Amino acid sequence: MKRKVGYRWRLREVMAEHGMYATTELVPLLRERGIDLSTSQVHRMVTGKPERLSLTVLAALCDIFETDPAALITTTAATAGVRLTADGDVPSPASLAGLRPKRARITDR
Repeated sequence: MKRKVGYRWRLREVMAEHGMYATTELVPLLRERGIDLSTSQVHRMVTGKPERLSLTVLAALCDIFETDPAALITTTAATAGVRLTADGDVPSPASLAGLRPKRARITDR
């Protein structure tokens, strides 16, 4: 059974909880912690949903807001739906085994 995972990036909400509404306010706080990001990079990190995030940046954000990563990222996981066959049945692993290609054998004639 496949699982579908996702996450919600809550940096903007955490900033608002701490009375910080401008993304530019975050730039000097990150620089104090050795993270040198441009204002546009910080803006994208706050307003978007980053696919990749340095653990150093995550640790700096946790230090700035005195929180843990769970406050910045909430995760979800759900079982993905099972595809039905044309007749409406769920395919069994045994029936799928017959659909696999046969291994090719090269013989010397």
